[in-house]
Amino acid sequence: QESLVESGGGVVQAGGSLRLSCAASGLIFSNYVMGWFRQAPGKEREFVARITQRGWSTFYAESVKGRFTISRDNAKNTVSLQMNNLNPEDTAVYYCAADRALTNPSSDKSSEYDYWGQGTQVTVSS
Repeated sequence: QESLVESGGGVVQAGGSLRLSCAASGLIFSNYVMGWFRQAPGKEREFVARITQRGWSTFYAESVKGRFTISRDNAKNTVSLQMNNLNPEDTAVYYCAADRALTNPSSDKSSEYDYWGQGTQVTVSS
């Protein structure tokens, strides 16, 4: 019923750009904090960026600050991640996630998120 579907992953050279999108269905999109996470082989899933319900606040991991931009369009039930100046360390599977955040403010902890997309592969070549 609830569904998050990512798109936009692919292979890009170092220094290039990529834009990921996530389309949500089966939930009241504007009620959810939306986040992006990534997981490289052999590593734990890590927080990348999140945006509050109405898009008033954004938060980024230090490693992507200044290079990545998260945005959302509540009329279209979508959240995007613009990634610029990519480097090989950005290579990972990227996941879109939704957090209802009823009792706590938005979080960078993956365990706080209620729904997850299937992931999209981003590979940055050197």
